[in-house]
Amino acid sequence: MNALQSLTWSLDGWIIVAGCLCALSAALLGNFLVLRKMSMLGDAITHAVLPGLAAAFLLTGNRSSIAMFVGAVIVGVLTALFSEWIRGFGKVDEGASMGVVFTSLFALGLVMIVQAADHVDLDPGCVLYGAIELTPLDLVRFAGLEIPRVVAVLSVVLCINIAFVTLFYKELKLSSFDASLATALGFRATLIHYSLMTLVAITAVASFESVGNILVVAMFVVPPAAALMLTDRLWMVILLSSLIAIASGVLGHLSALVVPGWFGYRSTSTSGMMAVATGLLFVVAMLFGPRHGVLVKSIRRRILSWRILAEDVLAVMFRMEEHRDHVVATGAQLGQRLMAGPLSTAVLLRMHQGRGNVQPIDAGYRLTKRGRTQARWLVRSHRLWEQYLVDEAGVDTDRLHAKADALEHVTDAEMGDKLNRETRDTQTDPHGSPIPPLEH
Repeated sequence: MNALQSLTWSLDGWIIVAGCLCALSAALLGNFLVLRKMSMLGDAITHAVLPGLAAAFLLTGNRSSIAMFVGAVIVGVLTALFSEWIRGFGKVDEGASMGVVFTSLFALGLVMIVQAADHVDLDPGCVLYGAIELTPLDLVRFAGLEIPRVVAVLSVVLCINIAFVTLFYKELKLSSFDASLATALGFRATLIHYSLMTLVAITAVASFESVGNILVVAMFVVPPAAALMLTDRLWMVILLSSLIAIASGVLGHLSALVVPGWFGYRSTSTSGMMAVATGLLFVVAMLFGPRHGVLVKSIRRRILSWRILAEDVLAVMFRMEEHRDHVVATGAQLGQRLMAGPLSTAVLLRMHQGRGNVQPIDAGYRLTKRGRTQARWLVRSHRLWEQYLVDEAGVDTDRLHAKADALEHVTDAEMGDKLNRETRDTQTDPHGSPIPPLEH
């Protein structure tokens, strides 16, 4: 709590703004990298810019930020171009082509620095997790105000990225899902692709000096991936990934101040904690996402399995009545036939009793009129499907039951009528069992 009370805009405010600008700039473009299965291009670029930095120093003789930035951007764009060329020429996947390019360029950069540009400082810590804590110390004057240089640069980059995504949203969307169709419709899919790669290079180079390689790579990939766990609509994915990126920037800095105190430390790397925060938000989306969340899908599968088992209870009771050997069914008999546990069977029978589908008699249960109507429909659908699969698909009779058992639970009235017509109003299924008529 003391750490939070000591927050100041002149220090913590600018740090959070810089982190959010970087995260938002990267996440906007990262959505399309993820869709194009090029998620690790940002990582490749941030590793491959080293020869650009060395070459800029060799040509200019100084460590001017502009020269270094231009050199790094040029090499970043070349990384994307070479990766695409190797992928097409060598017929390898995106990951392999990017791996070949960025490792080769990174090694070349190390050789250039060691052999010809040994006066260039290479701080591995700065490359990995940046120096975002020093953001408020490097100020520039803009519109009469003094703001951190990093904030000014990333603000320009963010505006460019927003303009690009807004103006070319339709082209980006179409070329990301089907580049051939985009070309056929008259869109310059190749031009859009390399424009995106250029902006990725600019964003990566502009970001990694201040926030480091770890954070910029995380923001290219994790917020879009988390958003895709929540929705399938692209505009909503872009919006949610932007919100996740901003939340990661805010939570990351606050966590860097607060969380280490729980373990007896003063603070930790803000960039690292921002990357951790976006990872935790991804875990939340992965578990609880309404579309693809692991827990939500598990609950849906459990509900579906219970619904199917509940319908099977009625169908089995109907078949037992057909044979006139067990008009009253016990829970043990039903559980044995359905291979279900006694607790599950008892719960489902209680549920059917509450719905008026079965009624207790002596030590067992029997179908009510309401329950018999539902069971009749299920058994009728099952046997119609068996006949249809034999007549139209040529399925062996030994394999009919499992397939028909799955299809009977998704058959509605319209589909049932079509099945009846296709099977020419047959009275029995392939096993000779009567197909129950519809009740009017």
